Amino acid sequence: MLKGLYTAYTGMVQEQRRLDTLTNNLANSNTAGYKKEGMTTRSFEDELAIRIKDSGSNYHPRAIGNLKMGVKIGETYTDWSQGPLKVTLDEPHNLALQGNGFFAIEYTDKQGNSSVKYTRNGEFVVDNQGYLRTVDGDYVLNQDAAMNGTTGAAGYIQINPLGEFTVEQNGAIYQDGNVVAQLGVVDVEDYNYLEHYGENLYDLLEGGQTIASEATVEQYALETSNYNIVDELVSMITVQRAYDAGQRMIRAEDETLEMAVSQVGRV
Repeated sequence: MLKGLYTAYTGMVQEQRRLDTLTNNLANSNTAGYKKEGMTTRSFEDELAIRIKDSGSNYHPRAIGNLKMGVKIGETYTDWSQGPLKVTLDEPHNLALQGNGFFAIEYTDKQGNSSVKYTRNGEFVVDNQGYLRTVDGDYVLNQDAAMNGTTGAAGYIQINPLGEFTVEQNGAIYQDGNVVAQLGVVDVEDYNYLEHYGENLYDLLEGGQTIASEATVEQYALETSNYNIVDELVSMITVQRAYDAGQRMIRAEDETLEMAVSQVGRV
């Protein structure tokens, strides 16, 4: 009976964590370039149950089968599929990637430490000095800095802030008919080496390798989240029902234990 309580408990914890993941996806449904997360479930290792002190077996232990000990989280994964593109005709500095790849930016934390991060969010701005930055103020890097993973002013993209500019699909930035910079767009050889950093950014873990990207750049557009609200709401309903089933199981086990203590114990 106690095993039933533990099994129901582990199932409810699993559903709660799945709900947390779905809620985070829902909160980022309007975040440009956001990639939804999912979660897998796996069971604990089976345990062999043995009957002991059984007079029918001459008091020798006898195996009676394997017991399932509940479930746990297998892993949290990221769905890297392409999100729909949204046209933003009045924003020339909005850029979207069509295909596999990432923009490289120089991120500076609160302690002043700078490092290269990767993002699919192409919602950029041009400051009064002509530097291409994220809306949070981080510098967008050029192709050389992106491929080499280096930071510093040599890797920044700077244009004339008062002039018009165009970005070709290969990432070349033109102004006054001349190429003034090459947008830093790279891909990662193995996405298992990418880790969520926060703020819609990704870290490349030690051992990860950047490679050339075949993605095309679309100016006047943003990639929207690949999160499907309808599908995820259905998943949230499924999670709620599974959680309720666990609660009912715990109540049933509790009532059985109460009967065992209050009634069977008096016999």
